[in-house]
Amino acid sequence: MSHVSTPVPQSRPRLHAVQVLGGGSAGSSAHVRSLAAGLAARGVRVTVCAPCEADEAYDFAGTGAHHVPVPRRSDPASLAALRAACADADLVHAHGLHAALRATLALTGRRVPLVVTWHTRAHAAGTRAHVLRALERRVARAATVVLGTSSDLVDRARGRGARDARLAPVALPAQRRDPDADAEPRGQRHKARADLGAVDRPLLLAVGSLDAHRGYDVLLDAAHAWCGLEPQPLLVVAGEGAERAALQARIEAEGLPACLVGRREDIPELLAAADLVVLPSQWESRSLLAQEALHARVPLVATAVGGIPELVGDAAELVPYGDAQALAEAVIRLLADDVRRQELKERGAAQAATWPTEDETVAQVLRVYDELTQPLTSY
Repeated sequence: MSHVSTPVPQSRPRLHAVQVLGGGSAGSSAHVRSLAAGLAARGVRVTVCAPCEADEAYDFAGTGAHHVPVPRRSDPASLAALRAACADADLVHAHGLHAALRATLALTGRRVPLVVTWHTRAHAAGTRAHVLRALERRVARAATVVLGTSSDLVDRARGRGARDARLAPVALPAQRRDPDADAEPRGQRHKARADLGAVDRPLLLAVGSLDAHRGYDVLLDAAHAWCGLEPQPLLVVAGEGAERAALQARIEAEGLPACLVGRREDIPELLAAADLVVLPSQWESRSLLAQEALHARVPLVATAVGGIPELVGDAAELVPYGDAQALAEAVIRLLADDVRRQELKERGAAQAATWPTEDETVAQVLRVYDELTQPLTSY
């Protein structure tokens, strides 16, 4: 005898969560894609408001979400598009300062919960720094909940007036995750090193935008200390930015063993080829590069700033920001110590295992949504 099940009527509508992304760094864009996929798989209706170029790179529609193209600039047309996308939203989740400001404006006059994730903080000086502080205060006070990817960002949000600020570490995006150096064919590793000019010499890798706060000027100061080593290490810096011309001029004028290779799409391959990763930044929250280095079992030398100590624990060599001598000594010491490098590889793998998975990240965010929207929704 056949049995026909009777659908259980839904007493409450499905949650509609709108994700708002501004210009979007690689980390925040990848997080939004991961979040959209996880939420959609759990029955949440997801709309992603992001520039077309971000959708081309991260395929938000491919996650099951609806993509609404919203230009980067905050002109009236952009704000109108965002307001229309949020018209029937049960909750809006903005990623980054500028996205959060635009979401705040779009929700003016509406009582819709606003979640804001602070992935990082802006770097500025002078008048611009005062403006950014004012924007942070406005966003922090407008948000129902601020999620900080590191404890110092949570403290910063509270200091700016957030009513509710919580730690919410973001998982390393799957598409750039776990390049297994041990499984990498020797020929491919050799080719990568040959292409960079580091077949018979140590390869040091730094990755990130060529901006002043990245600390590359200090890194080049440190490079003088290992010029006399035999074999001489090669420093490779992947990234683009406003400081490129100045850094290139220094490399040439000072004869430094370093090269700028521009923006690269093969970061896992570069990591697999590297002997050490160097992160000399003035400030970082939950650094993608640090996570990738530990996952890839590549020893890391980093500055003890922002969220780095919390992220890496005892699985990296940490030095003060701006101290070229300490940075140089840490690099030279590690290059000469096979045992310590192996120890850091093992500790890195163990530390990486403690970080949240993408599923755990989605589950944490969903609990926040549930708290802010119940008993409105069911999913």
